[in-house]
Amino acid sequence: MLLQVSHDTSYRYQPAVETAQHMAYMEPRSHATQTVLDFALHVNPAPAQMRFSDDVYGNSRCFFSLQTPHEVLNVVAHSLIATRPSDEVQSAVAWEKVREMFRYQAGNRFDAASEFVYPSPFVPRHMEFAAYARTSFTPGAPLLAACMELMQRIHEDFTYESQSTQINTPARQALAQRKGVCQDFSHIMIACLRTLGLPARYVSGYMLTNPPEGQPRLIGSDASHAWVSVYLPDLPEGERWCNFDPTNNRWAWHAPGEDYVTVATGRDFGDVSPLRGVIHGGARHVLTVGVTVAPVGENATPDLPAMQAQTQTLERGTSQSQSQSLPGGYTQSQSQN
Repeated sequence: MLLQVSHDTSYRYQPAVETAQHMAYMEPRSHATQTVLDFALHVNPAPAQMRFSDDVYGNSRCFFSLQTPHEVLNVVAHSLIATRPSDEVQSAVAWEKVREMFRYQAGNRFDAASEFVYPSPFVPRHMEFAAYARTSFTPGAPLLAACMELMQRIHEDFTYESQSTQINTPARQALAQRKGVCQDFSHIMIACLRTLGLPARYVSGYMLTNPPEGQPRLIGSDASHAWVSVYLPDLPEGERWCNFDPTNNRWAWHAPGEDYVTVATGRDFGDVSPLRGVIHGGARHVLTVGVTVAPVGENATPDLPAMQAQTQTLERGTSQSQSQSLPGGYTQSQSQN
């Protein structure tokens, strides 16, 4: 499947922001079932400094700083992605065996997946999560089958409701109220797994949604998405992370389907927020986000925004830098629905 993605973010500030530093996680990553064919990031007003780098998890990120007062910030990411279905792989390892593999013992061989067993800022370990997960994780149950059942239970037990939670809503609160968005469902599933001693990580990306029959695709009507990746150590190297989407009750290796686009992986949302930053000024702001995911040939992706002369556009592999400093300010970040 050939997909085109447009992710348009706009901040309107009052009063103007004087200086700012931002980090964007908007470039999809290539893996066994996904190839990034093209990517470009457009920022207006033009940054004083802008550069790409990889983080500790192998995600591409773009840092940029703004040194002139501005009341509006526009960040637009355009991607062209080729995806294909995952091959079917079978795993029968019992979940208790995986738990024991990652239980600390002196002299054990290091496995990089162990980092995803520990709690993280958005994903605490708590017995409430273990209690919810135990119905699926019965003695001797294969890890793959137990994860599938847990995913399905979250899908059935929880109500998807936009704006029912905030970016910083604790996972325990979302568990208690039995509603939220994909970010909450992913954090809950990860918390269930980690509380049982199992490695699980957070995945950010996009999903192709089809418009109602007979209606055109609405530009900007989609949203960024999130799901869960679970480590299965009995599989060959490169095939050990299996992906589960509790929001849509879908799973597969590498991605839950060829209609998914993987952007970044981390411990939780905080590692891979599409756009976050520190600003000086701009006490009030209005955030507008529009995402369009469409098959190539549908002509659903809008033309590039009319960029002013000072707009900076960077493609992967190029960089521009200039030294700068930032006074104290406050942070902002963009959530996932």
